[in-house]
Amino acid sequence: MTPPTLTSPPPHPRRHRGRIALSAALAAALGATVLSAASSASAADAPISQGKPATASSVESAAFPASAAVDGDAGTRWSSTFADPQWLQVDLGSTQSISQVVLNWEAAYASAFTIQTSANGSTWTTISPVTAGKAGVQTLTVTGSGRYVRMSGTTRATPYGYSLWEFQVFGTGTTPTLPTSDTPDFGPNVRIFEPSTPASTIQTAVDQAFNAQLRSPAAQFGSQRHVFLFKPGSYGRVWANVGFYTTIAGLGVNPDDVTINGAVNVDSGWNYGDEKNATQNFWRSMENLSIVPEGGTNRWAVSQAAPMRRVHIKGNLTLAPSNQDNGQGYSSGGYLADSVVDGVVSSGSQQQWYTRDSRIGRWDGGVWNMVYSGVQGAPANAFPNPPHTTLATTPVTREKPYLYVDSAGLYRVFVPGLRRNSAGATWPNAAGTSIPMREFYVAKPGDSAARINQALAQGLNLFFTPGTYSLSETIRVTRANTVVTGIGFPTLIPTGGVEALNVADVDGVKVSGLTFDAGTTNSPTLMSVGRAGVHTDHAANPISLQDVFFRIGSSVQGRATTTLAVHADDTIIDHIWAWRADHGGAPTGWTVNTGDTGLIVNGDDVLATGLFVEHYQKYEVIWNGNRGKTIFFQNEKPYDVPNQAAWMGPRGNGYAAYKVADSVTDHELWGGGSYCYFNVNPSVRVDRAFEVPNRSGVRLRSVLTVSLGDVGTIANVVNDTGGAVPNPAGNTTPRTVVAYP
Repeated sequence: MTPPTLTSPPPHPRRHRGRIALSAALAAALGATVLSAASSASAADAPISQGKPATASSVESAAFPASAAVDGDAGTRWSSTFADPQWLQVDLGSTQSISQVVLNWEAAYASAFTIQTSANGSTWTTISPVTAGKAGVQTLTVTGSGRYVRMSGTTRATPYGYSLWEFQVFGTGTTPTLPTSDTPDFGPNVRIFEPSTPASTIQTAVDQAFNAQLRSPAAQFGSQRHVFLFKPGSYGRVWANVGFYTTIAGLGVNPDDVTINGAVNVDSGWNYGDEKNATQNFWRSMENLSIVPEGGTNRWAVSQAAPMRRVHIKGNLTLAPSNQDNGQGYSSGGYLADSVVDGVVSSGSQQQWYTRDSRIGRWDGGVWNMVYSGVQGAPANAFPNPPHTTLATTPVTREKPYLYVDSAGLYRVFVPGLRRNSAGATWPNAAGTSIPMREFYVAKPGDSAARINQALAQGLNLFFTPGTYSLSETIRVTRANTVVTGIGFPTLIPTGGVEALNVADVDGVKVSGLTFDAGTTNSPTLMSVGRAGVHTDHAANPISLQDVFFRIGSSVQGRATTTLAVHADDTIIDHIWAWRADHGGAPTGWTVNTGDTGLIVNGDDVLATGLFVEHYQKYEVIWNGNRGKTIFFQNEKPYDVPNQAAWMGPRGNGYAAYKVADSVTDHELWGGGSYCYFNVNPSVRVDRAFEVPNRSGVRLRSVLTVSLGDVGTIANVVNDTGGAVPNPAGNTTPRTVVAYP
């Protein structure tokens, strides 16, 4: 991958806002009938066109060849000259029976076209009616045969040419349709309980999962995965200690449909080698249930990648470990959203925390960086003393999709709707869409990327069950509104340096609940969203990423240049942790698990709510897009810099944690913290934590730096403002900037 250009972000060609409106008007004027893409295709044969020779009547330029429409890459496309008629054809190599054609149109599509076949490439038979295209994926069921298959366009919908990201031809009798079910098998790592299940049975199950990893040197980067799902009803005394890669979740429509009497508990003293702290309580989650806490208070002492969503605490909630006193029990979280806490939330030793769109009785405590947006009952904005940054609303939200069981015992996934300027929890009676599980492919460890892509080509959504997935090719999401979700921290590992997941520049894709591990061969990116240089307006139906976690170094000695690249405009990034590991089950070190940047944002109008990015070797976040917003940012600089000479950036010593490109005219950040701990060489320094252009439209609020244990130096908070840490007070005292400029 070419290193990102900070002062010259990718070129911004014409936005397609006007092109889409124009094409819709033309289609209406022509009385065209659009065949909509089915939610699940009637045929799911393997694409027999992929990689085959393709030709076209014309190309707009050499950058848009005919071959780009049959290469299996939804980020490359064929585009014709700006004239009618035009055609694109593929040579299948021999006569084949054709059952289905899938066209992934760019915004410049055909308002009238047919599908044709030929045995010799000169005499053609039309096998579809005259059809109106539409921007996005269009699936046509056809009957015919031929060696050559052609899209013959007669009328353009826009003033531009004909443009196809992909032209896929499917044949009869090659690959069977993948099975789906409304009562799927979620695999051996998922246990499902009912109210009639004896409490002792539930307790034994959760204890066995937890005790097997208690103080285990292998658990933090182990292969164990545990999901405990509770059907609607009330459950007797259950005390569930939650360890690594463990999820506790309810299966009701609303959190109050499932009530646990007891606790869903996270504490310190469990992790091998770090028993006194909760700073490594990663990779666990609780969702969609209510708790009547034993003793009145539930404990959730977590750090990164440990979300709590859609939870009703019928009492108090503490986020601190039980041994937090006497200088022990540090914790470094965290994330809470779409929840209700009837009593008091006590953050205790939590260094930072982000709470979004919830309702609480009261919040007590705060160490460095406590951020709230759309939280009813949140403390008043007072940063830095106390360190509360409070926004009355969140600009744009779409809550994470979740699994539930309906009154007939069938499983469904609820996809909450988009909200603007939101506050408070969405439930009960949340707006959204319910999707039956028969419209999902339930992926299991051992599934190949080819099989997963076959499911996507079939028109299915993806539901990943717990486990590890080795991917020898990229998973490509090309259909608008596709849901890609997982439970129990399913972990995707690319091999051979491929990208693990690629989302096309289409509306409304939702990706959630996935973990990515870099493979041993360097990947230029682990995940990308949209396409560089393409600026399509997705404001009405943005792509969203939620609880998506990236690791360079874990049980795998991984390498990746960039973990996440967001090119699509209007994308919502809601709680990610991008982590170049400072420790792992496999060796880590400056030249071992290498990674330049955690997040690059090239899209305009992108919103990040809950952004955790740590230990990368160059700029950790690079924001090239305009009108971006971040609410809450947490960062630690790389621990393992060997010496200053090895870590010199374009503007002096080291690299800023959060870099806004010089070309950006509008950007906002609320509540950002960057910490250093240069324990390999404490003489190392970085000149600034936040590097932004000096423009009135670029505004930072409530930002700070900390030298953890006073090990290493950050010379300034923002640009040349804010002063250095360690500061004369010492004792890990932060430097703060309330507002910049």
